[in-house]
Amino acid sequence: MTANEELAALEAGARLDAVLELFDSLPPVRIEELAGTWRGTGIRTGNPLDGLLERFGWYGKRFGGAEDAHPLLFTGRAGRVVSVNPRFVPVGSLLKVADRLDGPAVAKVFRALLPLMSTREPRARLRVVEYRGVSSAAMVYDALPICDPFRKVDESTLLCAMDLRGLPDPLMFALRRATP
Repeated sequence: MTANEELAALEAGARLDAVLELFDSLPPVRIEELAGTWRGTGIRTGNPLDGLLERFGWYGKRFGGAEDAHPLLFTGRAGRVVSVNPRFVPVGSLLKVADRLDGPAVAKVFRALLPLMSTREPRARLRVVEYRGVSSAAMVYDALPICDPFRKVDESTLLCAMDLRGLPDPLMFALRRATP
């Protein structure tokens, strides 16, 4: 089974150890390989944040270079992709109530607030970080204690781990290069 086939099977939901086994088997990514816009897909592993970003219309991430990373892209009105400033994301509070943010009303309020939370400025940087024994490109948020290490599935697919201080296990997700 190829890494892409294995990832596709895991994306339906899997044990964290199975997703991390694939993650650990993948090669590192160079910062230069990340340029562009990427669509995100969460991988359900039992993490308290599983599915939360998707409920709010998470689109993915955009990278313009080492100093130009947009960590939170969401789909706004008329399908327009909006970059959100992570400073407005109350991560500590979300961890406490993530399981109760499932209703359509919450998503509707979030989408109504998108214009107030949007930014054109990069809100993260790309760095080479050692994670789980491998040095690879990772996104380091400016305003939150989050680091997203990346591993290469293929030229247009990444497997990623959101490492958040205070969260014992990483939130796993995949990124696929968006078509221009």
